[in-house]
Amino acid sequence: MYRNSCCYYQWHYPMHHNWNNNNWSYTQNPHYYNWINYNWNPYYGNIKLRDYGSRPLVINIDQAAKQNNTYRTALWTGKYLQVTLMSINVGDDIGLEVHPTTDQFIRIEEGQGLVQMGDSKDKLDFKEMAYDDYAIMIPAGKWHNVTNTGNTPLKIYVIYAPPEHPYGTVHETKSIAIATEEKRH
Repeated sequence: MYRNSCCYYQWHYPMHHNWNNNNWSYTQNPHYYNWINYNWNPYYGNIKLRDYGSRPLVINIDQAAKQNNTYRTALWTGKYLQVTLMSINVGDDIGLEVHPTTDQFIRIEEGQGLVQMGDSKDKLDFKEMAYDDYAIMIPAGKWHNVTNTGNTPLKIYVIYAPPEHPYGTVHETKSIAIATEEKRH
């Protein structure tokens, strides 16, 4: 039945060498166990949060976002997009901003926030509440802000296309981020 499959010997013969005492062995099957990169595996503790550059990366983004306690940490910076992790304190916000040539995607992994957008910083006529597992798409040139309205830190990850921050960016606090961005521009 499965003889045309390129890997039928692995998947369609349950007595393959990974089957031991009626228990599937995750440690010997490369499809279930990543023996090269421990960064993504929740069974090996915390993920090392740093900028992995443009190298290939597979990571548990939910765990990484929830683990992050900095205002902003670049996780992956490629040529055409960037992924950053953010933790917004209770009652605080990302800060009203606009990116003229960068589209942005924000996903809330934990917490809730008020999303505001508009064509000018004085006219934020788009307002929506967003919660765990919500995604926010922000077109280039749109003024926007996200305010933490919950009682726990807002844990999010952000995708910028093209990248917005220099490789290796880590801003421990919002005030450090503001000061750094002012110096950069």
